[in-house]
Amino acid sequence: MTQHTPLAIPPAALAELRVTDDAGSVPAPFTDDEGGAPLRCCLRPSIPGETVALVTYAPLRRWAARTGARPGAYDEQGPVFVHPGECGGPGERRGGGYPFARPGALRTLRRYDARGHIDGGRLLEVTADADGGIDAALDEAFADPGVALVHVRAVEFGCFQFEVRRPGPPAAHRP
Repeated sequence: MTQHTPLAIPPAALAELRVTDDAGSVPAPFTDDEGGAPLRCCLRPSIPGETVALVTYAPLRRWAARTGARPGAYDEQGPVFVHPGECGGPGERRGGGYPFARPGALRTLRRYDARGHIDGGRLLEVTADADGGIDAALDEAFADPGVALVHVRAVEFGCFQFEVRRPGPPAAHRP
């Protein structure tokens, strides 16, 4: 199995989202009294009392703008939690592994080709061996040479969790 690299929201995108999100709304920061909000800027849960913002993010749209892909109807946006100001980013996560991978959590791994079109996907229930299960699902996705990237999302709310890209240059799309 391959250890894949989960990618947080890039700093340039975060800077834009903190002013106006991808739905055109101005973020409204709030205090997360309970903690546990999955922060996509630093790939960790918030701590009780931390200030966060819930914003709309369109990860495929931003990837397509950089790569020239044309996702068309597959361009979707959804809710993500971020720090309302600059943070240290993901850095080295304690214990390594995949973020937000608690046993029992349901995730969908949505595969995209170089055009930005959905190229399959799968439902994954995170097991006690969270890293092994996610590695296996990502290995399965990237076994298809047409898959350029995978978005991992929470099933319950559809929230974008993180992105994993194929190492090296993007694969050519299939006709």
